[in-house]
Amino acid sequence: MLIEFKVSNYRSIGEEQVLSLVPFSKKGDSSDNIIEKNKHKALNAIAIYGANASGKSNLLLSMSLLDKLVNLSARSSSTTKLPFDPFLLRKGWDKKPTKFEITFILNDDKYRYGLEFFEEKIVSEWLYRKAIGREVHLFLRKDDVIETTSAFKGNNKIIDLAIEATKDNALFLSTCDMFNIDEAKLIFQWFRNFNMVDGLNTDREMLNTVNLWEDEIYKEKINEYITSLNLGVVGIDVATKDFDADELPDTLNENAKSKIIKQLTGAKSFTVNTKHNVYTSTGEKTDEVITWKLEERESAGTNKAFHLSGPILFALINGGVLIIDEIEAKLHPIMTLETINLFLNRETNPHNAQLIFATHDTNLLSYSKLRRDQIYFSEKNEWESTEIYSLADFVYIDKSDATKKQKERPDTDKEKRYFEGRYGAIPILSDFHPLIS
Repeated sequence: MLIEFKVSNYRSIGEEQVLSLVPFSKKGDSSDNIIEKNKHKALNAIAIYGANASGKSNLLLSMSLLDKLVNLSARSSSTTKLPFDPFLLRKGWDKKPTKFEITFILNDDKYRYGLEFFEEKIVSEWLYRKAIGREVHLFLRKDDVIETTSAFKGNNKIIDLAIEATKDNALFLSTCDMFNIDEAKLIFQWFRNFNMVDGLNTDREMLNTVNLWEDEIYKEKINEYITSLNLGVVGIDVATKDFDADELPDTLNENAKSKIIKQLTGAKSFTVNTKHNVYTSTGEKTDEVITWKLEERESAGTNKAFHLSGPILFALINGGVLIIDEIEAKLHPIMTLETINLFLNRETNPHNAQLIFATHDTNLLSYSKLRRDQIYFSEKNEWESTEIYSLADFVYIDKSDATKKQKERPDTDKEKRYFEGRYGAIPILSDFHPLIS
């Protein structure tokens, strides 16, 4: 269960920004969207709105980058450059490290893990755990010095070996996982269910969905999900054969294609087919179905729905965190709404999966069951750095009496107020003079 994520000095994000999934205890907000684990509470979804270039994607990318660093850094060579990409619009910020910190619940404990890094090295790293009582640190790293405590679960001799083996450009946590240290392995299991999807380019997710198809449970759920969207599809079938790179669809970009070729060379290729009912000449449905290739005859929206079905259902079945940028791209607003509702509904989300998504779909402000604390906005400040804030933090000040403050009501027409600019985070366009008079 994700509690909080912090990021600073990454791309368009200068000063530290905090994405909190801790629910506000505000009168009028439904408790249905709050998930609980023992005494810990968190929200099951977060929507992020903002103008183009406001930094929504960079916030989500920073979360994904932390996941990649955790999973891959210890397996990289000692000369591999870290993905240091600082805020560049204020002098001197390229000399400051990028910082990530994540807080999450694992079993009954609250963990807080973070790091700071430049291109060449990790400059600091820390891990804290809180069970009952105060928070205790498990390890602290500063430059070349790594100190662990007796609270860090694992064999002491192996932990010492991991300290010696940790490269300047690798995370100690990742190195501990390679050495099979107990607590690190446990944390890696949590990150296994932490996934990000680019909603504008979902070709990579098609492969993940096809891999899940081999499991009968996922096969049934993927079929159920696609048919529930009322796309005219009555079933999905995935056929496999010996892999032939020449048969990959032309819609794949070169980057995605090269990755698939690298992964599948020597394996089997796949074809995804959709099934449709056949009707009589007078329009009556028959028992006959016709099958054709998904990528050749189905809409972009249907293709995306299939691509996303894998990661969506993986999250719902296993719990964890799913991050989707541009969730509404190529999808009808009702399809987007129904997909989000899967996470907001306790019956369809029994394992407390969490969805974090960026969107421009303002219909969700009116028709979804998102609470005020589940709606975030992103915009640039006066020095063009991304700032995020929640609708639950929004306060109106009485012009006649500055001491009088009023929170946004839960039953407000949020879509209308957003378009009116009351929440900020919308494009401010200047006059455009025609090229031809």
